Amino acid sequence: MTNFNLKIWIKAMRAPFFTATIIPVVLGSVVAWYDIGRFMWMRFWLTLVGAVLIHAGTNLINDCFDHVAGCDEANPNPTPFSGGSRVIQEGLISAKGIFYFAATCFMIGGAIGLYLNYLSGRNVVLILGAIGIFLGIFYTARPFRIGYGSFGELAVGTGFGPLMVMGAYFVQAQTLPFKIFLISIPIGILIALVLFINEFPDYQGDKSVGKRTLVVILGKKSASILYHLLLSAVYLSIVFLTAFRYMPKFTVLTFLSLPLALKAFFVAKNNFDKIYELLPANAATIGLHSLIGILIILGFVLDKILV
Repeated sequence: MTNFNLKIWIKAMRAPFFTATIIPVVLGSVVAWYDIGRFMWMRFWLTLVGAVLIHAGTNLINDCFDHVAGCDEANPNPTPFSGGSRVIQEGLISAKGIFYFAATCFMIGGAIGLYLNYLSGRNVVLILGAIGIFLGIFYTARPFRIGYGSFGELAVGTGFGPLMVMGAYFVQAQTLPFKIFLISIPIGILIALVLFINEFPDYQGDKSVGKRTLVVILGKKSASILYHLLLSAVYLSIVFLTAFRYMPKFTVLTFLSLPLALKAFFVAKNNFDKIYELLPANAATIGLHSLIGILIILGFVLDKILV
């Protein structure tokens, strides 16, 4: 069955998680403006729409292949943050319908990418986009099934961190300095942490179908320690980037997010082995990705305007 109810398709695409795309695209575009002094709005909107479509296609295709593998069906404790969109499991949309719509999103997003590559030249957008689409499809699709091994978190951090930030920057600036990769690191770590903390409730279901996420490999207790180390690394990386002037001094505004980070830290520390008690840490981690991203962007804008 294919349902054309818009609310159901928004649920299937997991649209609230599109912040994972919006933040890095805006960041890359704003840093380009900061460096070159101009902002090409048409290219920005094309980049954003294309990237969101690739993200939507990724979410949909992942639901489809997780269903084929029986991963989501094996999850006894789905939450608002994990376990897939559940539209297939609830009989709202067929797996075939999800697959076809995912393919459409990839095709339109890819076409926009090709046009941006034509405008920008040097095939940088083509290369970055091809890597992103590869990671999106083969995160759950055979033969690679990246998300079923120990590199899923790295793939997500790379795709929604450096790839998107660098791509958005290049579309605006037609150059790609090494510093833009460094600037993307905190955003990459944060989105990897969103995936990582959302894997805790999926532990039993993932383990039962042989999905070897880091939480399954390490066990919940050791995985929680890694979560805390990576969360600390976000702030350490920002200190490093600011101290060595890769980011302007106004990006110290990111430390306004510390209360939310401490909430995530201690909730995860005390409830890593519980499902519903851990949910505030899941929500806080998602909030941190958006909040820190916005504060970094604001830091660049304020420095450009005021200094």
